[in-house]
Amino acid sequence: MHCPFCRAADTRVMDSRDSAEGTIIRRRRECESCKRRFTTYERVEELNPLVVKKDGRREAFDRDKLLSGLTKACEKRPVSVAQVEELVTAIERRVQEGGEKEIASTAIGELVMERLHALDEVAYVRFASVYRSFRDIAEFMDELKDIIEGRRQVPEAQPRGRTK
Repeated sequence: MHCPFCRAADTRVMDSRDSAEGTIIRRRRECESCKRRFTTYERVEELNPLVVKKDGRREAFDRDKLLSGLTKACEKRPVSVAQVEELVTAIERRVQEGGEKEIASTAIGELVMERLHALDEVAYVRFASVYRSFRDIAEFMDELKDIIEGRRQVPEAQPRGRTK
């Protein structure tokens, strides 16, 4: 493992820990040359299905691409990096457990939308505005109305932090 600071090849593992339900190993390392410390994550490389895009193109499932999109949607929201990572891990696991060789991008998008709605409604709307590519403000407003009406169905015994 090369040091990300000085690019030296000699690094030493200081500590190793399992994380994320035992599917990832977190290693704390120290560079022998510059003595700086850094963290690496080791995970089993799974055979992910190909993602079939709306235009018919196929590309490999990319965890980092999903993480990037969700990070942008959750920017400046009370959603921790750990929560975003957990969401991405859960979706990745669901895609892998399906056992299919191909999966439609729309299926992944719907999984994201479902879980993101439960996590943070503003992040959900941000993600939906890109994912659903609303053609005009009316479509966007319809989505917002659905969210608002969904909130009204929550029993009064479970306050949501806002007054109606």
